[in-house]
Amino acid sequence: MSNFILTRELIKKVYAKYEAYINPVLKFIFSMIILSLINSKMGYMSKIDNIVIVLVASLLCSFLPMQIMAFFAGLFMLLHMYALAPECAIVVGVIFFLMFILFMRLTPTESIVVIVTPLLFMLKIPYVIPVAMGLLGTPASVVSVSLGIVVAHVLQYIQNNAATITSLEDGNMVARIRFMVDGLLGNKAMFGMMVVFGIVIVLVYTIRRRSIDFSWTIAVIAGGVAELILMLICNLSFDMKLSMGGIILGCILAVLFGLFLQLFSFHLDYKKVENVQFEDDDYYYYVKAVPKVTVPASNKKVKKVHTGTVSRGTGTSKARNMSRSGEVSDKSERTVHTANGTSRTIR
Repeated sequence: MSNFILTRELIKKVYAKYEAYINPVLKFIFSMIILSLINSKMGYMSKIDNIVIVLVASLLCSFLPMQIMAFFAGLFMLLHMYALAPECAIVVGVIFFLMFILFMRLTPTESIVVIVTPLLFMLKIPYVIPVAMGLLGTPASVVSVSLGIVVAHVLQYIQNNAATITSLEDGNMVARIRFMVDGLLGNKAMFGMMVVFGIVIVLVYTIRRRSIDFSWTIAVIAGGVAELILMLICNLSFDMKLSMGGIILGCILAVLFGLFLQLFSFHLDYKKVENVQFEDDDYYYYVKAVPKVTVPASNKKVKKVHTGTVSRGTGTSKARNMSRSGEVSDKSERTVHTANGTSRTIR
């Protein structure tokens, strides 16, 4: 554990020192992964399914705010949908516009959540996000997570029904739009996950804000158990066709990831809790102080011992000082000759 804490502190120091260089590199890598996954999952427009286009867009995202990355991801999705069927782009464009209005009003700083949530769905580990946002976010994070769930299911729906959409008549725009709207509004799995993830986020946030010992650990375990039970209920009630083993493994992974986040963000030493009481003219205060777990840095003192050289150097220095004092004394002496032929030295 001591080695882990030292490694954690080293990572924090390196990141704080080189943050201006690390952030653009991370944003470039992350945006390239997101855009490449969108192209691989959809790939209906060959013009943007190009590594050069992805690299240029990722380079722009690396120096711009996270909202720009979300904008490029949405733009790539809309262009692919337009190549598949313009009606798909119209329906999803309206959804994205409504999401943008809601997102900018409530959680404008959580653009990364809207992008990461579909990525976790693609990686088959979406159950991590509600526990993580309950620990690191606020109840308002329900909005950003829900928007990410909508984006993920839109991608999945279009990918699963691309053949059906293209098989409809080109001139029958109303039929394609109705097919898209009915498919998205009738997606019980999407709405079920939005409700479950929202409940888990609020539950984890509420518990980890309590002033009790091991609040984060309790919150992580309670969130994982609640997510497991609620997902199993929704899977059976709404016929979501999700794998039971996948749900169980995903919730276990969510708990492990939450405990890992705790070690980095909120690792406290509850053996050294202190309760302090004080008052002022208007209030009486009860304060509970819990120290963070740290490892004291080793304070090594190196003592240099010099032999021989020091004495010779000292003797030489003394000799030089004596010679200089002699020169000064010689310069300060003055001989005066008197009238009777005698001489006298004046110091």
